[in-house]
Amino acid sequence: MAEHSGSNEVTFRLSRSRRSVPRARALLHAVLGSWGTAQEVLEDAELVLSELVTNALRVGVPSDRQVGVRITRSAEEGLLRLEVSDAGGGRPEVKEPGDDEACGRGLLLVEALAHRWGFEERAAGIGKTVYAELKAPDIVAEPKTREVAAVMVRPGQWVRVSGEWRAVVSVRSEQYAAGGPAMVLGLGDGPALRVHAAEPLVVREGENGEDR
Repeated sequence: MAEHSGSNEVTFRLSRSRRSVPRARALLHAVLGSWGTAQEVLEDAELVLSELVTNALRVGVPSDRQVGVRITRSAEEGLLRLEVSDAGGGRPEVKEPGDDEACGRGLLLVEALAHRWGFEERAAGIGKTVYAELKAPDIVAEPKTREVAAVMVRPGQWVRVSGEWRAVVSVRSEQYAAGGPAMVLGLGDGPALRVHAAEPLVVREGENGEDR
């Protein structure tokens, strides 16, 4: 699941399962909600990410190869960028499906909704990354104290637990028994906090929960 999170970036990995598409949508919804994204942009982004993840899951690679997702924002440019990486080769192309074809319209939808889209070969030389950028002029720099999805929390921040600020010293991801994504936050004082990846948490920067 989640591998890295920051104020302007969230990355996570998905298993090759049909359930990964709704899970990706749920995490995206939580992240964009934390960033204060407008509803229209959020809905378009969910459609785009769903199509990109669906295409990645259809690539003919071994079942143990996961799909990588990266979500970034640029407040200066007013852009939201979605990236989906897979281990397959080939060049993604927009195709006009026939009237009797039930699938094949994914990249047509991406092209219609995105400001721009494309693909890049992965740095390791295996597979590719397909990206789409959407205009999101409402994205702004985040305040010191804010509510974010658990998947976005990172070590060095402070999280409010039962009315008290606790230092986050480690973050790891795991799966619930039912298969859903969970985050485990190691705290400097007290037991670890285990919550759903989309669970909203109040966090802030600084020492003892106070601004630096």
